[in-house]
Amino acid sequence: MTFSLAGRCARTGMLGAVVTTSSIAVGSRCQHAAAGVGAALTQHMTDPRLGPLMLDLLKRGYSAQQAVDAAAAATPRSDWRQLAVIDATGRTASFSGGNVQPELAEVHGRDCVALGNIVRSKEVPAAMVRAFEADPAAPLAARLIAALKAGDEAGGEFKPLVSTALIVAHEQAFPYVDLRVDGDADPIATLGRLWREYEPVADLYVTRAVDPDTAIANRPKS
Repeated sequence: MTFSLAGRCARTGMLGAVVTTSSIAVGSRCQHAAAGVGAALTQHMTDPRLGPLMLDLLKRGYSAQQAVDAAAAATPRSDWRQLAVIDATGRTASFSGGNVQPELAEVHGRDCVALGNIVRSKEVPAAMVRAFEADPAAPLAARLIAALKAGDEAGGEFKPLVSTALIVAHEQAFPYVDLRVDGDADPIATLGRLWREYEPVADLYVTRAVDPDTAIANRPKS
């Protein structure tokens, strides 16, 4: 009942993830990213501790595959878990336990990895990967949202979607983008609208945090 994708922008080095489901508050559980480190997904009987664990393991020098393997080994009842990670160089790894419910799939692409469980077709993650790869010059957030939309159009899940979330990490310890939609009749469309509203001010909010004097100096004059 969840489909997601973690990806990297080779042009900027940004890392991010996007996820949607028919359960509320998916953004509080499933997607994680750290600048210069990687992005991680954890879903299906979700253990939210596993995303930060995989990122910490990458930071310690584990490969993507080693990080996923270690996280799967560390979680109780790993047979219920579905995991994926991408590192800062674009290497990916994934895991689906034996009790993850079908249809399920893990699809690896260029600078991305997609997961799906309890979706209508194994084509859902494959469509997400194709959409993500289609326009490498586009902003990472836009590519992630395009992937989510493609997964939904490829069949999505069986119940109506109600929540979605997008995270992008870039250079700072805090997210470059962190947008969430909950309790919405069309959460993917709403996420797209929120990104279009946020994109023009994303860099401004980073400047406000790290260099407020410059932010004030460049503030538009009325």
